[in-house]
Amino acid sequence: MDPTRLSIAPAPVADVLTLERELGVSHPLAQVLVRRGLGDADAARAWLAADVAHELSAFGGVDDAVAVIERHIAAGSRIVVHGDYDVDGVCSTAIAVRVLRDLGADVGWYLPSRSEDGYGLSVATVERLAEQGAALLVTVDCGITAVEAVEAARAAGLDVVVTDHHTPRADGLLPDAPIVHPRLGGYPCPDLCAAGVAYMLARALYASAGREPADADADLDIVALATIADCVPLRDENRRLVREGLRALGATSRLGLRALMEVAKCDPSAVDARACGFRLAPRINAAGRLRRADAGLELLLTADPDRAEQIAHELDDANAERRHVETRILFDAEAQVAALAEQQPAAYVLAGRGWHAGVIGIVAARIAERHHRPTVLIALPEDESDQSEGTGSGRSIPSFDLLAGFDAAAEHTLRHGGHRAAAGLTIAAEQVDAFRAAFVAHAERTLTADDLVAVERVDAVVAGDELGLELAEQLELLAPFGQENPEVSLLVPSARLLDARTMGEGKHLRFSVEAGGVRARAVAFGTSRLPEGAEEGALDATFALELNEWNGAVEPRLRLRRLLPVAPSPITLVGEPEDAVEAALAEAAAPLPPLALPAPDRVLSARDRRGGGVIGIVSSLVASGEPVLVVCADARARRETLAARVGGFDVCSWIALERDPGIVARYAHVVALDPPAEARQEVALHGLQDGQLAHLAWGAAELACTENVHRRDLDLRGPLRDIYVALRAAVDGALDEVVAAAGPVRTGRALRVLGELGLVELDGRTVRLPAAERTELERSPAFCSYERRLEEGLRWMSGHSASPSRSRLEAIPA
Repeated sequence: MDPTRLSIAPAPVADVLTLERELGVSHPLAQVLVRRGLGDADAARAWLAADVAHELSAFGGVDDAVAVIERHIAAGSRIVVHGDYDVDGVCSTAIAVRVLRDLGADVGWYLPSRSEDGYGLSVATVERLAEQGAALLVTVDCGITAVEAVEAARAAGLDVVVTDHHTPRADGLLPDAPIVHPRLGGYPCPDLCAAGVAYMLARALYASAGREPADADADLDIVALATIADCVPLRDENRRLVREGLRALGATSRLGLRALMEVAKCDPSAVDARACGFRLAPRINAAGRLRRADAGLELLLTADPDRAEQIAHELDDANAERRHVETRILFDAEAQVAALAEQQPAAYVLAGRGWHAGVIGIVAARIAERHHRPTVLIALPEDESDQSEGTGSGRSIPSFDLLAGFDAAAEHTLRHGGHRAAAGLTIAAEQVDAFRAAFVAHAERTLTADDLVAVERVDAVVAGDELGLELAEQLELLAPFGQENPEVSLLVPSARLLDARTMGEGKHLRFSVEAGGVRARAVAFGTSRLPEGAEEGALDATFALELNEWNGAVEPRLRLRRLLPVAPSPITLVGEPEDAVEAALAEAAAPLPPLALPAPDRVLSARDRRGGGVIGIVSSLVASGEPVLVVCADARARRETLAARVGGFDVCSWIALERDPGIVARYAHVVALDPPAEARQEVALHGLQDGQLAHLAWGAAELACTENVHRRDLDLRGPLRDIYVALRAAVDGALDEVVAAAGPVRTGRALRVLGELGLVELDGRTVRLPAAERTELERSPAFCSYERRLEEGLRWMSGHSASPSRSRLEAIPA
């Protein structure tokens, strides 16, 4: 079973309900917003609007770069844009080339070869470009660490403008050139990708040339694609760029992108972040990984439809080849991981001869995700006698700074760079073992045991009736999803997974999810079967809820994320003794309630969730982090049946609450899991104070349960004889077996009636049966009281409903 643990941040229900009212959103969406730190209504509105746009004047360094570029455009100098071979590098190169062409520049480009040039700007490349007549070099998605290469460029007579977003060198040295870097330039959105930086520079170039800065919006389609592919945080201005860019991508006029969407079977009208990340970006990346990166660049720039189609098929073929190579390397890497099983290192450094350097980053990501360890893969020359350089690529887990790990082992690398989450290196073959030892040692000093267990974040705990089209549409308001704005994870507690059938040549599953009597359609990708216990509700399931278009219809569909065994916290019984015999004796001694019903001093206000599924409703409240009391017809029986599926709350009976309304004082939430059987019991809820909230959670089954318990505990005419016989048969007059068979409430009331009739005498936990004659039950005041309460309750319960549509209560919005 998946060792992942759930992480559910507190979400005060009052804050959630406030957002519901002020924003007009569903309870689950309000939960998501609160758990993501957007409990303030204004902050939530701003996030949902995704319209943040900062002034270009706030981007330090842009003016200097524009001045240099304009001088070379005016002089007719040869300008070369130096990019990178991944999606962000290709897209930012395309943006810079298009804009410079549009402004009349003499512009060319250079994309390094992953295998021949390696990452970034090199001295050899600078010298070659200088020989070819370049006068200005504009770097995109690289250059911030290329101090020596920029120095060589200037020595060769080239001007340089550096545009980048990567982390500068650890020693603090920067290139001697105008720098356009969001973090170094103090831009309010410091997490722009390279394409985002190029887009901002383009706006500044257009403005300086007397054009509309919005002319740069022609590239928003590839700004969105690059921002998603480069996994930068999707917050602040990045949210706007991606949201607007996805709309532009759906209607793009770029022949290459339209051809690529066709071969990738990506509907332009439905393109989203997932389509970019899993269909479009891998195909552009495949060119740089296995073949020529400029194929992707040509695809984005071409105006020839035949050429666009040809390149799109070339990229599709490259992607298929990439997947084949990836599978082979993944198999080899997993074998190395298995060999380390006994050591259980905190990180993996895996090396292989003949591994393709263009694919190892993908495999590192898969190993890191599967085993929840920082992972570095190093591709070495295929010939064992070749001790030349190897290329490494690493991926991390949230709690580990990968670049800091590379810095800690820097003495064993030739060069390295990257981010906290992803980084690369060049290394001499004989240094691999030393690098591994240093890197793993740093990881073991830095990481704790808990850091090495995957965590499934839960944004909202939902009941079955909430998993519909309305919620799926509302969750789209949080898109685009990606880094620091992950897709929403919904927890369906104790879900039943039914009717599983394979699809996609047996590689995937479709099934139904049942929760609270409501069923929803679901799929699970990458698995052909569900685990044991799935049909019994023994699993907590997390899902993404999405809109699925099929044959012209749109429907909600759950996509399985994680399945974990149910492991609820204990349920505490309050309001009556834990010992069942003591509870029976307390019931026998309890005073009879007055005949007149108390009149409530105010109308009961409650959150009406009747029919929504009690497990989901209660679990959601427990996940709020606030104390919860669940009130039931039979608290002991309910605790027994619920304990395997949900927990973390206190439970009491309506009878206990009727006798001591003060029980509710310490709870933020009082849940009527079963409806009250008598009006006098409901009155106990009228004492809730400000800050406390009642929740109506019963459905048809719970309504029937209350009626059955009401009859069981008050209709004593027949059962009294059986209980009396059982008392006579009890060994030494002990009540244990009698209480176990009849229950503490019914036994206690029977003892009271029999005592009033002189048929039994109590002595502590034992009972004596004196000689007695046959008598009429109506001689017992308690029996008459129970009879009246039975009839009154049945009449009163006839007004109950199992749905929110009909109620005698004033309810606040669900």
